[in-house]
Amino acid sequence: MEIVLTILVYFAALYLFSRLTNKGADNETFFRGNRKSPWYMVAFGMVGASISGVTFVSVPGMVMRSDMTYLQTCLGFILGYAAVAFILLPVYYRHNLTTIYSYLGERLGRSSYNTGAWFFVLSKMTGAAVRFYVVCIILQRFVFDDVGLPFPVTVVGMVALIWIYTRRGGIKTLVWTDTFQTTCLFTALVLIIVNVAGSLGLGLKDACHVVSESSMSRIFVFDDVRSTQYFWKQFLSGIFIVIVMTGLDQDMMQKNLTCKSLREAQKDMCTYGFAFVPANLLFLALGVLLVMLANREGVELPSSGDELLPMFAASGELGNMVLVMFSIGIVAASFSSADSALTSLTTCCCVDIFRRSDDEVFRKRVHIVLAVVFAVFILAFRMVNSTSVIDAIYIMCSYTYGPLLGLFAFALFTRRNVKGRGVPVVALLSPCLCFAVDQIARQSFGYSFGYELLMLNGGLTFAGLYLLSVKEKREVAG
Repeated sequence: MEIVLTILVYFAALYLFSRLTNKGADNETFFRGNRKSPWYMVAFGMVGASISGVTFVSVPGMVMRSDMTYLQTCLGFILGYAAVAFILLPVYYRHNLTTIYSYLGERLGRSSYNTGAWFFVLSKMTGAAVRFYVVCIILQRFVFDDVGLPFPVTVVGMVALIWIYTRRGGIKTLVWTDTFQTTCLFTALVLIIVNVAGSLGLGLKDACHVVSESSMSRIFVFDDVRSTQYFWKQFLSGIFIVIVMTGLDQDMMQKNLTCKSLREAQKDMCTYGFAFVPANLLFLALGVLLVMLANREGVELPSSGDELLPMFAASGELGNMVLVMFSIGIVAASFSSADSALTSLTTCCCVDIFRRSDDEVFRKRVHIVLAVVFAVFILAFRMVNSTSVIDAIYIMCSYTYGPLLGLFAFALFTRRNVKGRGVPVVALLSPCLCFAVDQIARQSFGYSFGYELLMLNGGLTFAGLYLLSVKEKREVAG
């Protein structure tokens, strides 16, 4: 019961932030935060917003199968964020955009605009719902089952809480609540690390030494090109993950577009790009300590790394305080990603799809409808109750980013215009062709595509758009 009370107190703090930030809020406040957000607050809050509840649970367990090699990907993030800061952000600020897909409309026309917006809505609703579903399942299993709360009540209640504190202030509120949630997330993480180190009889200095000396502290892999942990595969993947899933994603870009100027937005982007290395190092260090504790106590390690942290948090071996901290950490991580997803979906629907960005009543209705749809998606995943289906949904979401990559690359790096209404056809055919290529390669050559499938997908979209395009006509001064 005390964990439920802790979560309610946590929500009360979020609601207080929303009350303080939504005075006089209108659509300009909801969509763009009046372009007055301090860059350092956006940067700090974005670290937490980029760490979903699934990440909070999964990253510590990565050391069980791949040591600390995930940090190679995080190093790639730094260059990826630099590319977003100095290639994409100048374009978005120069065009004074509310949503990034508006740029596709200005550059390539209405068909490309609609295609980009719809691909974002479908992929973000599905992906965000799956991530939130996973968090709801974990909280249900380790927290709410003990107090007799049914799963549908858990889902509806948590989505309702998010709707309540985002419904008026929107993105302006999120800049402040993300700062609070990031603080809670890392406070919880550090306190869990201190508690686990104490259970091992280690001070923080000794814990750092033990982690660095562990065989699981290996970061770099240069000696096996075929390995999925090979440095250049991980590093390059990190660059493209950020470019596509941050720079071309309205959810991740909306808070960055609330900064006062392009220069401040660039400072914000680069700052939190560097922050991912130490942030994920903490998660991985916790994983090493948990494995050591399991070995010392004779506890059998779970088959899935995702269960490592929840297993110890729920077992009671580390005390009830760790379970409370775990609950706060996972709620902070999941709320900070789900609330921004709901806000960005509302923005995209109002601005891009329905073209009613000035209608405040309509925006409020869209926001509540999307909250209901979000809850329905989560409950539908529960009814299916199949890990393979959820994995398939994740794969489907990754396929939808390829056409966005192709669309933006074509708009940015060519001077051609797209003819006719064939853009949606190209955007749908490209993932289908990628799926066919993946299946043929797997069955004929035993080769399974990894993240390079995204680049193939984007390349096919780019090629299809090129075939539909004509050279941009330039006016000649008379």
